Amino acid sequence: MGFASRLFPGALFALLLIGTPALAEVPTQGFDVVRDYPHDKEAFTEGLFFQDGALYESTGLYPSFIRQVRLETGEVVRERELSTVYFGEGVTALNGKLYSLTWRNHIGFIWKLDDFSPLGGFSYPGEGWGMTTDGRRLIMSDGTDQIRFLDPETLAETGRISVTADGRPLDQINELEWIDGEILANLWQDARVARIDPATGQVKAFIDLTALVPTGPEIDPNDDVANGIAWDAAGRRLFVTGKRWPKLYEIRLKPLG
Repeated sequence: MGFASRLFPGALFALLLIGTPALAEVPTQGFDVVRDYPHDKEAFTEGLFFQDGALYESTGLYPSFIRQVRLETGEVVRERELSTVYFGEGVTALNGKLYSLTWRNHIGFIWKLDDFSPLGGFSYPGEGWGMTTDGRRLIMSDGTDQIRFLDPETLAETGRISVTADGRPLDQINELEWIDGEILANLWQDARVARIDPATGQVKAFIDLTALVPTGPEIDPNDDVANGIAWDAAGRRLFVTGKRWPKLYEIRLKPLG
């Protein structure tokens, strides 16, 4: 106990209570499973998005792939294999271009969306993890509590937010998806998905996918974790999966409260 508290402990504690508002615990939001679909159980899923009726997925490990996948069957319609020096990470598309990240190479790639032919590349400091877009900017994570915003033409960083939950930094931000003005994010080695306010970085709610995590001797609990969020804006469908999961799930969120 310090000098000031020995002199007037009651007053000091009262001031501390008045000056330090209690933080509300981030709520956990429930969901229902609408349907499940086949998913390549060899796919180490890093990025996922749904656009114009097609599902797109990027995988990690060596070699890594960028794929267009048929949702109903899990069949790979088209794919691009990365050079084995690159560990593929997050992926998104904007204005007919597909953008993909690599883990520790500090290099991203730009592809033509309709045939995956190369259009160029870009560099960034730090690691590349997840990627999405709000229709104007590219949005990327790097495994920390930071989310960056990039200009899609120059690829220059235009801003960033620090993600917090209950007032504390939340790191391990992984795969990203933009849904109705929010960023949804997987957390590495965590079954929760965070709903993030893109203006403040505050987590508004968690979605706990623990019930969907597969089990069995072939599942590595440290690596085969929840990762992959895709939003069908036209059909209002939300899809989630994980690394080397045998299924991809369509889920419907329950109201908060």
